[in-house]
Amino acid sequence: MRIHARLPAILAASFILTATLFGAARAAPEGGPAGIWQTQAGDAKVQVSRCGGSLCGKVVWLRQPTDSAGRPQLDDKNQNPSLRTRPIIGIQLFIDMKPSAPNTWTGRIYNADDGQSYSSTVSQIDAGRLEVRGCVGALCGSETWSRTTR
Repeated sequence: MRIHARLPAILAASFILTATLFGAARAAPEGGPAGIWQTQAGDAKVQVSRCGGSLCGKVVWLRQPTDSAGRPQLDDKNQNPSLRTRPIIGIQLFIDMKPSAPNTWTGRIYNADDGQSYSSTVSQIDAGRLEVRGCVGALCGSETWSRTTR
C-alpha cells in the first residue's frame, strides 16, 4: 500500500527528470543560427536567418566581389539562362531548409561554383560553428562555417 501512495510522486519526479533531459538535448546552441557565417575557405559570407518555418542563407560578401573587368561576379554557371546575369551577392543559397532534428535543417543548397543545387543538411554545432553538408546521391561533402561579423 505504501508503494501506491508514493507512485504519483515517483511518476512526477520521473516526468520532471525526463523533461529536463529531453529539453537539454534539444536546446539550441547559444545565439541560434541567425547571423553572418564565413565559409570554410573564407571566400564568402552568408547571412543566415529564419524565414517562416525555414532557414534562409543569402550571400552578403565575397572575397572577390568583381571579375577582372571590375564587374560584379555573376551567377554565370546557373542552369537557368535567365538567371546567369544576376550578381552572386544577394543569391539565396538555402532552398526549403526545414527543421529535421534539434539544431538541424534539411533541404537543398545552391552552389554558384557549378550552378547546381544539392540535397543538404545544415547543423549548428555550437554558437560559433555551422556544418553545411551537400550530397549527390551517396556522395557527400561538408564544410564548417564560422560565425563572423559583416
